[in-house]
Amino acid sequence: MDQLSCDELCEPDRAENFMAFLKSETSHLAPWKVLIVDDEPDIHNVTKLTLSRFRLDNRPIAFFQAFSGQQAKEILSTEPDIALVYLDVVMESDDAGLEVARWMRQDQKNHFTRIVLRTGQPGQAPEESVIFEYDINDYKEKTELDRKKLFTTTFAALRAYRDIMAVEEARRFQATYRAGLERVIEASSFIFKQRNLHDFADGLLQQVVALLQLEKSMLVRLRGESGISGEKNYEVLAKIGDLQAGTPIFTPELLKQLNETCVNRISHLYGDTYVGYFPNNSGKTSLLILQGVSSVSDIDTKLLEIFSSGVAIAFDNILLNQEISDTQGELIMRLGDVVESRSHEAGNHVRRMAEVCYMIAIESGMTKEQATILKQAAPMHDIGKIATPDSVLLKPGKLDIEEWDVMKLHPGVGHSILDGSQRPILRAAATIAHQHHEKYDGSGYPQGLKGEEIHPFARIVAVADVFDALIQKRCYKPAWPLTEVMVHLEEVGGSHLDPFYVGILSKNIDKALAINDRYPG
Repeated sequence: MDQLSCDELCEPDRAENFMAFLKSETSHLAPWKVLIVDDEPDIHNVTKLTLSRFRLDNRPIAFFQAFSGQQAKEILSTEPDIALVYLDVVMESDDAGLEVARWMRQDQKNHFTRIVLRTGQPGQAPEESVIFEYDINDYKEKTELDRKKLFTTTFAALRAYRDIMAVEEARRFQATYRAGLERVIEASSFIFKQRNLHDFADGLLQQVVALLQLEKSMLVRLRGESGISGEKNYEVLAKIGDLQAGTPIFTPELLKQLNETCVNRISHLYGDTYVGYFPNNSGKTSLLILQGVSSVSDIDTKLLEIFSSGVAIAFDNILLNQEISDTQGELIMRLGDVVESRSHEAGNHVRRMAEVCYMIAIESGMTKEQATILKQAAPMHDIGKIATPDSVLLKPGKLDIEEWDVMKLHPGVGHSILDGSQRPILRAAATIAHQHHEKYDGSGYPQGLKGEEIHPFARIVAVADVFDALIQKRCYKPAWPLTEVMVHLEEVGGSHLDPFYVGILSKNIDKALAINDRYPG
């Protein structure tokens, strides 16, 4: 099309002809079909008004409206190629929207239409479980969907749908594409099951390597939101293969590619190196580096883009879960510090205990997930001492019988404080608080439990607690020599402590001492 000057466009005939030309250019392109499912007419009106001038690839939006889950099913059954569904949760029933999502994905086998769940009652459909269980592509509260976010959400969803359908179209005509798309779906499913950042990063690289049959890949992320100036701004989350063997990981050439990708905010292929750009809501942009991709076909590039769009959502969820878990762990640790400082306990006691408990758990064969729960719950073992009077807790001399009876109340108090929660960490903490003074031979308190009647978490905490009490200097005693500590632990193994976990600590004493060095005092 010839360029028209501003003066020419200002002429009535020229302007009219130009607008007619634009209409003719876009008239043959079918609009994007967007279905609004909501029982509030105002939501329909606002959505249509906000997106009335929306265009993607010169294609406008054709709106379809449903005011109930049943109406939505009828439209989806008769109207092909719905690209995007804005889906309310609570309509004729509390889970009407979720039933539509389940029906689309499971009964209709529709895995292409993008579903954006938006709700005015977020408690009805918790974000994490909904995204995992109903294959939702995005989740928004109605209050956060202002004009800008509604526009960007629609743009991202329709662009993803466009790319998916481009791949699907190619798959229909070329049998070789079938296996590739199936690999993407399988890989995405695997990625969404990962619950922590380390497993996510490793799993992502394994799936990409399998998907594209590559040998070298790396996942990095920005350390913060500041401007890019060099290697220090990137951290490696996972790596497969030797990238640029014999040279630093971040070569000047690679840094230049990473910087350029971040500035342009778009994935790019640099010769045989692909740098994928995955922004997320947390500000922790991630970058996927693939080497040796010069022979990757166009369809594999499309598959990678689809896979990456799912990765961005999964990455956001992983970081959110990690932030919640880290915050919870820090609050528990600080509360443990308060309890220990009130009883004039040594500094960093709860941190050393938590780390030693984790080490013993891992070395004993406990799963990483369970060991992490133990590590986060262990600092709460003496929480019941909050209710112990200062006259007893801080008494410098030996407690008399009545005072000792008062002291022995703290496990039950700790259990009553923490009991009743459904959170794994707090449930574990309640058990530990209640049982950490039980003894392996049954002579402990408050329940007189014996052997394996005592929860493994409490048996491990008891070993770590005794070890720390002996190896560290306290106001009432000097630190014991390591040999005397180990002799004592062996002597009480089978009576006070579980001999199995004592043996684990003894075999890994170097790791325990390294933990003590990291958290002195």
